[in-house]
Amino acid sequence: MRNKRILFINSIVGTGSTGRLISGLCRMLSEKNTDSLVCYGRGKADESVATFRIGKDLDVYAHGAISRITDRHGLYSKGATKILLKVIDAFEPDLIHLHNLHGYYLDYSILARYLKSRGTPIVWTLHDCWTFTGHCTHFEYARCDKWKNEGCHDCGELKEYPRSICADRSKENYLLKKELFTGFNDLQIVTPSEWLKDRVEESFLSGYRINVIPTGIDLETFKPSESEIKKRYGIEGKKAILGVANPWRDRKGLDEFIKLSSLLPDEYRIVMIGLKKSQLSLIPKNITAIEKTESVEEMVQWYSAADVFLNLTREDTFPTTNIEALACGCPVITYRAGGSPESLDETCGRVIRVDDLGEAVRLIKENSWRENIKEDCRKRALLYDRDKRYMQYYDECYGRILMDEEYQKI
Repeated sequence: MRNKRILFINSIVGTGSTGRLISGLCRMLSEKNTDSLVCYGRGKADESVATFRIGKDLDVYAHGAISRITDRHGLYSKGATKILLKVIDAFEPDLIHLHNLHGYYLDYSILARYLKSRGTPIVWTLHDCWTFTGHCTHFEYARCDKWKNEGCHDCGELKEYPRSICADRSKENYLLKKELFTGFNDLQIVTPSEWLKDRVEESFLSGYRINVIPTGIDLETFKPSESEIKKRYGIEGKKAILGVANPWRDRKGLDEFIKLSSLLPDEYRIVMIGLKKSQLSLIPKNITAIEKTESVEEMVQWYSAADVFLNLTREDTFPTTNIEALACGCPVITYRAGGSPESLDETCGRVIRVDDLGEAVRLIKENSWRENIKEDCRKRALLYDRDKRYMQYYDECYGRILMDEEYQKI
């Protein structure tokens, strides 16, 4: 009697929020005598889990270049996708867990038709809105709702990922996704936020069962830490207002942070992490501007040293940076955008109207909501322990297959 098997498909593995989630799920499954295989499209493999690379770097570059001209992202890499189907057949999974199918690494039309004919139960975790739009991954900043009314057309987000510099095929893309992604007999959708769940329920995917499983974090890594990081950056004695984004742009609040630098007195210091080299010269001198860092230790030090984590995003599915800050004892102020407010309550943060920078300034200066704030922030973060969230996947998504003898293969 062989172990049950789950196959994952995602653009990356081991890095980024989606890649770390998959690696963690694989390790959890291994402890439960369940085999896993991650089929991924880009970057380096996580050597701690079993992986298969879909295509090569050249496939990704060609896919990206052609789709920028044709606006048919996700409809190339046909050869690499056909090889993937053979890998799936050979692995014989009892369940297939899909994540991001976008990212210039496979042909979703070939994959979707194959999965329908195969009939293997599917869990699909959506990390953004691409699955039910004709082009974009997010539409909140653009205030577009064509996707839920007449269907996508005349897209205003062509310059955004997945970028198209020539054609607008949003109408054709929308209709094709609607045809391909509906009609599965056994498909369950997972979203990391109630906000995204609500959007899915307004889309052509509304007929599927939808679960909300927030993304968790490593609470042993993200915890209050003493350091001299303020001294290292020459802002010792200042109250630090921390902002983190990758990449920084106006829809993530870049313009708001620049405005904020002229509204706060000298006792405060804004720290922005994740800037590109080309952006550094655009940042006012009274902001501590830092490029993207891969050092988790440095991020923990900044979260722990900051007086407030300020998230002025205008669109986001469920930012884990909010939880990372809370876990390190740092309160959060965020705009009411996407799923950003969902990790907060009155004990650990404040949610304000989008673009209400004046209210952000008032709250930064206010002290009445900060009593016992570090302890309250940490307590709130405990709700997002990654191991508990992995088990939520097992209980709500995998268990019906892994523990059902009807699916046992000998």
